[in-house]
Amino acid sequence: MARLLNLIGMTIGGWLGWMLGALVGIFTAFIVSVVGTGLGLYLAQRVTRNLIG
Repeated sequence: MARLLNLIGMTIGGWLGWMLGALVGIFTAFIVSVVGTGLGLYLAQRVTRNLIG
């Protein structure tokens, strides 16, 4: 269950980062997507830790 939540968090974070970065350019979209993926993973792990224990 934790891995699924991590995957979902990374996907959403990366997608949001890409959408925000694409407003500026393709390289910015890539960089912001990487940051968004990391942030999504971090938040998913915090949620998992709070839900599971």
